[in-house]
Amino acid sequence: MRIKRYWATVLSIALALVMVDCTLPKKVKFKNPIDTSDKPIDYQTKKTYYFEELGVSVSNEFDGARLNDANQSNDSTITLHFAPENTPINESPYYAFETWSDSPKQVYFEFEYPEEFWHRYKPKKRTKGEWSIVDSVDVMKSGKGRILRLMVNREPQRIAAQEINSSDDVKQWYLQHIVDSNDFVHLKSAGQSNLGRNIPVLDMYRGNPEGKPIVVLLTRQHPPEVTGFFAFQKFVETIVENSALSTEFLSKYRVLAFPILNPDGVDLGHWRHNSNGVDLNRDWSKYRQPEVENAVSFITQTSKEDKGEIVLGLDFHSTYEDVFYTNKSREETTLPHFIDDWFDRLEKDIENYKVNEKDSNSNKPVSKGWFLYGQGAVGITYEIGDQTPKERILEIGRASSLAMMELLLEKK
Repeated sequence: MRIKRYWATVLSIALALVMVDCTLPKKVKFKNPIDTSDKPIDYQTKKTYYFEELGVSVSNEFDGARLNDANQSNDSTITLHFAPENTPINESPYYAFETWSDSPKQVYFEFEYPEEFWHRYKPKKRTKGEWSIVDSVDVMKSGKGRILRLMVNREPQRIAAQEINSSDDVKQWYLQHIVDSNDFVHLKSAGQSNLGRNIPVLDMYRGNPEGKPIVVLLTRQHPPEVTGFFAFQKFVETIVENSALSTEFLSKYRVLAFPILNPDGVDLGHWRHNSNGVDLNRDWSKYRQPEVENAVSFITQTSKEDKGEIVLGLDFHSTYEDVFYTNKSREETTLPHFIDDWFDRLEKDIENYKVNEKDSNSNKPVSKGWFLYGQGAVGITYEIGDQTPKERILEIGRASSLAMMELLLEKK
């Protein structure tokens, strides 16, 4: 009897292990693997600094803030210290703080970074809920940083490297503009981040989802890359605008859109990494980080359960210029001619627009390589320049969404 029980237990454990192994996403090999195991991070201390002599306050007590220290340098200058969550890290110093004063006055804020980093982003300012770029005459060079001249008063002003779109801001956007008025948009969750924040998914289709080819849209793997998020927003808004084109498209295709893949890094004000100190867009191989593992699991399980082939993946980012990073291998993918046709259409549909493409097969474990090697699908990293005007971003986002829908419908 005991022997039977022993072998029954062994068999049940073996079956459980097989079932767990079957539910885990398939790992994808890359030529140059990267260690994406957890790394220590330095948390900024959340506080409001008050400089009594000036009557000025500076704070980082809000989601998306980045301010590591502050001190008064002279009778009109406050030096602000900004440091990354850990190193090594890209040279993209992010900052975000709020300031106000007891009475109106002009104050100079000196930005200071660690020795190996240089200033990148032009300061943006939010007053009374509206964002604008700070006038260049009020921004002066200072070593490797900048000095910002600002009139302050009792009304708090938020200064940041890029417009802040926290996880709550993103939630308000997709609830108001995507989910609430469209019954064909199904709000789902891919699970939680390392710190327990939700990873939302916008599952978009009309009718029965079974058998529909799947398009995947990703953004905010890197927290400060907000211009890419703006393009993502317009891209998604165009898909759900209830036009004849979008109605036909969602009747034949399914879209899985991830509006914030790194909510921890976004809300913590990180320069690039998640709360485990890892670049998520280097983890698309072994999925050591929960955000990528959950996203990959959701995509692959959805594809398997509803028998929908993954045909295209677009990952929205920001960099110094507008550029599309593509894979050279195309003939064996789901859509071998899509990239060339899509880019031709964009140059035709957008006035004075020239596609900037950089093609190379992914050697590092990034998302566009995962789509190619793991799914046999077209993968594209869709980059928007840091300084691309917002009106132009929205124009490109809309035109690229329309062109994608038209081209994919031609394939059906």
